[in-house]
Parts: sequence; structure tokens; C-alpha cells
Amino acid sequence: MTQARSQLVPLDSPGVYHCVQRCVRRAYLCGEDRYTGQSFEHRKTWVEDRLLLVAECFAVAIHAYAVMSNHLHVVLQLEPSATRSWTDADVAARWVRLFPPREDTDEARSLKARALIANPNRLTLIRHRLGNLSWLMKCFAEPISRKANHEDSCKGRFWEGRFKSQVLCDDKALLAAMAYVDLNPIRAGMTKRLDHSRHTSVYKRLKDLKQRPSKLNEKMKPIAGTLVAFLPIRLDDYIELVQWTGKQVRDDKRGAIPSNAPSVLKRFDSKPERWATRVKAIGSGYWRVVGDAQDLIDLAQRLNQQWLKGIGTALSFQKRS
Repeated sequence: MTQARSQLVPLDSPGVYHCVQRCVRRAYLCGEDRYTGQSFEHRKTWVEDRLLLVAECFAVAIHAYAVMSNHLHVVLQLEPSATRSWTDADVAARWVRLFPPREDTDEARSLKARALIANPNRLTLIRHRLGNLSWLMKCFAEPISRKANHEDSCKGRFWEGRFKSQVLCDDKALLAAMAYVDLNPIRAGMTKRLDHSRHTSVYKRLKDLKQRPSKLNEKMKPIAGTLVAFLPIRLDDYIELVQWTGKQVRDDKRGAIPSNAPSVLKRFDSKPERWATRVKAIGSGYWRVVGDAQDLIDLAQRLNQQWLKGIGTALSFQKRS
């Protein structure tokens, strides 16, 4: 049964989320269609570029993303209250970047921004939208749909009507979701190496490292966005963790947990085999919320439900402690 997103994600509240936006009928509207052989690989660049543009306009930090052939994964942190510190001119400029005038010139953009600033009620509404998860995904998805439909000379949906969102309750859930997302192309058999996983955040991080090797020992920052939100792990430790996790989720190594697990893993999970299971559970063991059992129980009570998918998974991790 479909549930209103506002019940899980209260309006104007900060949060960390794993979101999945799928193409209609899971059709290969990006990448290469395995049935027709037609390539839409160039659309992955559209999706990635649009996501990074939206990140520059919203009160958000993008921690991880992966553009796949028929869906997008993104791990993000939203802080609606951050928009209160933006000037009216900032808010207007961000909105004009998202929705430029039909005649897209500097003069036309300036006129549209001034018109927004002169309308306080409209500007207040826009300020609210720039901190809203649903509006973020709408501003990302709609222009891609229009561009793809124009290219195909057709009408209709490009994306499914609703995107999936998981609330990530703690640092373990956040890092597990990031690893799950960055490993998507490898898990799908598209490549065997992180530095070949194009259109992903880990690929972008590794590419940036070639220009600034000193970032390897720094605390991780968001890959994009306006929020200053450091992650509780250094970049070198994260890359090592993702590489190691990738080896554990391979079908030919199921259950084979080597002893050389990354040392940083002890800060988040004392048992290596539990970490690998935790990462895989992002896609199948959990549904709307990822966290400890008590987090899911508390949310179920708030929603007047007796159970949420994932409570059994979370309890199983506790039993292995």
C-alpha cells in the first residue's frame, strides 16, 4: 500500500536519504537497450550534469550517486533551515538557474530574478521548496524527461511517478548506503573496477584525486551541494572500505570473508561479514528506513503500525553482536 512521503519525511525537517528514481517500466531509456541495440548512453551525462546542477541550488549535500541504464541512485543530506540564511537575491538566482526563461540570456535571467525578488510571497514559497526533498527530485527529473521526449519525438513519462526514498538513521546506514550506491555498476556487471565506474560519485572522487592527491588523507566532503557536511571517515579509508566490500558481494566469494578487513570498519561494525550483509540489505533487507531496530520500531509506532520492513534485518544484526 502506497504511503504518503510526508509521514516518513516530515516537512521542513533535516534528514539523510537514499533515493532511487527509475525509468518507466524499467525500460532502458539510458545506456544501451539490450533488445534493440540502440544506445542512449549520452543521456547518463544529462542525468549526472542535472543532478550536480540541482545540488548547487538546493540546501543539500550529495554524498553518493550512480547513474544506471534505467535508474538513478543518490544519497543526500537535506537541511531545510539553511535556506533561511540565503538572501532574497540568492534564492531568486538559484531558482532562475533551475527554471531559466524561455529566452535564456543574461538580461532575461536578470529580469526574471528581479521579478521574483519583487514578489515576497512567491519568494517565500521558493525558499521553502529549495529545502524540500520532493521538489529537489522534481527539479532534477522533469527537465530530463522533456529533453528525452524531444529527442525521441514523443510524449509521456520518462520516469516513474514516485521515487523511492529511504531514511538513513545513523552513520552506519549512511556509509552502507554510499557503498551500495558506488558499487552498483560493479554489482550489475558493467565493470570490474571503481575507476571504470563512469557516472558514479566514486569515479568522480577518484578522478579528482588525480588532480589533488592530498585530498586522499582528508576527511570526506560531499561530492556536490551547498551544505558543509563532513563525513565521519577519511577519503582513503572510504575507498579502501568500498573496494573491500565489493569483493565480499561477489557471487563467487559468498561467505568468504578475508581477515584483512579495513581497520576503519571496526568503528562502524565489529564483524566484517555483518558489514557486507548490511550493505546488501540496503537494496533488499530494508525498505523505507535504514537503521537500528529501535529506530524502525519508534517510526512504526509514530505511524501507528506494528511493523516496518527491515526490523527483522536490524534485529538479526543485533543478535550477531
